[in-house]
Amino acid sequence: MLAELKLKTFKELVENSSRDELIWMNGFLSGIVIPESKTIFESEVKSTSFTKKITISYATETGNSKKLAVKLAGIAKQKGITVKLTAIDQFKPEDIVKEEYFFLIISTQGEGEPPEQALKFFNYIHNEELNLEKLNFGVLALGDSSYPLFCQAGEDVDRRLTQLGAKPSVSLKKCDVDYAEDANNWFESVLNSLTESPSTQKEVKTLPIKSNVRKSYSGKVITSINLNDTGSSKETYHIEISTEETVDYLPGDAIGIFPKNEQSLVTNILQTVGIDSSTEIIYKEKNWNINDLLVNHLNVLNLPIRITKEYAKIVNQHIPEIRIDLFDLLRIYPVTKPALFLEIVQVLEPIQPRLYSISSAPSANEGEIHITVARSATEVEDQLKFGFCSNFLALFEVGKAIEFYVHKNESFKLPEDDKHIILIGPGTGIAPFRSFLAERDATGATGHNWLFFGEQHFETDFLYQTEIQNWAMTDLLQNVNLAFSRDQEEKIYVQDRLKEQGAQVWYWINNGAYLYVCGTKDPMSKDVEKALLDIFISNGNKSEEEAKALLEHLADEGRYLKDVY
Repeated sequence: MLAELKLKTFKELVENSSRDELIWMNGFLSGIVIPESKTIFESEVKSTSFTKKITISYATETGNSKKLAVKLAGIAKQKGITVKLTAIDQFKPEDIVKEEYFFLIISTQGEGEPPEQALKFFNYIHNEELNLEKLNFGVLALGDSSYPLFCQAGEDVDRRLTQLGAKPSVSLKKCDVDYAEDANNWFESVLNSLTESPSTQKEVKTLPIKSNVRKSYSGKVITSINLNDTGSSKETYHIEISTEETVDYLPGDAIGIFPKNEQSLVTNILQTVGIDSSTEIIYKEKNWNINDLLVNHLNVLNLPIRITKEYAKIVNQHIPEIRIDLFDLLRIYPVTKPALFLEIVQVLEPIQPRLYSISSAPSANEGEIHITVARSATEVEDQLKFGFCSNFLALFEVGKAIEFYVHKNESFKLPEDDKHIILIGPGTGIAPFRSFLAERDATGATGHNWLFFGEQHFETDFLYQTEIQNWAMTDLLQNVNLAFSRDQEEKIYVQDRLKEQGAQVWYWINNGAYLYVCGTKDPMSKDVEKALLDIFISNGNKSEEEAKALLEHLADEGRYLKDVY
């Protein structure tokens, strides 16, 4: 605790500082205290004299890139470097030609795509012919090596800037989900590249290559219950997995599951192309039984357009650029001989894991891990098609073994036990909040809890109804607001309930409450964000710009957290 005089001075400094100045101070202090903890950015570069000005920009969906950028900017400023820190959507793309040193931290989303906030910049550099010969740059790419297009967005930016004549100050660094050590090593290289003369540069210590293999757990599915009642248009499964080994996770984490293709589908594929299921082939320099390869390892459903293009080349036919199942491709554009199909197998990609928020709590569900799975379905040409992994899990036989891994989500965690939380989670967005509440209940946390939940119908779609009602009766939940959109003529959603409770929501936020949003990104999370801005304006007497700045400030200090998909 600061002495009274120092505390007064500190408060005056904070109150009279702009938002950008506060971000700078946060980064500067992080740069000072982080070396003591020796967990991230443990820079061994000695203080030296820098004359260069640099721009550090970030493109993020979950907040990891932003956190890294803020801390890196703080360390750079501590070293005497002039730094401009900016989100990539706040950076004018046309200004790239004016930059001398530009460093970008960017994550990869979906199938190799950049974050939404980076689309304008990404499209600009790929569509414009620019002269970037004066630009020195570096890219730190964040991704997940379980996916075939690991760090693709970072690779694309690095490649395009090089094509436009820019010179890499440091090589592209690709980081997996455990990125701390690699990010530190990359930034040491950045600092060394900025020293006034090459003779003063310190040799960068090369870290050993770490294995990207995650710890895999094996468990047995002991419960699978459809939470939706008879008459619902939805199927949402509560699945419990029993494990002998203790699973290392926290509320807010997810598990990754690799689904398998149905044997009947693979049999149809092999029969269509005239290949025996016992055939041995080589895929990625390894011998495989073709049936095992197709059932357990290769994606044959909803193929990406890039795979459809490769298929078209092999069969020498014009095929529209659409996503389509392999079996449908074989029916509509058949192969003329089995050897061609073996070529097609070579361009197929590995099955990607699907992530599901954990809905159990370590302190309340020892020896078990729970997930909440909505069986997704779409109608294509009068045929009902189900989501790959959600269908795999919905049909999974109770009593059978299943493998999974834990996907840590450091950007979506409970605060201290005495902090108040507002949880906004319609549909399966309730999953991590069930974990949050069960954990708080089991540990006796004193912070107040407020839940906003929504679905279509009260009678058929109130997920975890009994538990939520019990938590309300025992005062674990101080407030519960429900929105069942189809139970009345006018549709009502969680964002509408938020605005109805605007004064109280504002009171909670103004008194330090943490805001959590989980569920679909579009449109739910965007509609919720708009409702929050309206609350800040109407109940907090903020202008539109002030409301946006406040929401961003809450995110910066870790009080506005989203897990959206």
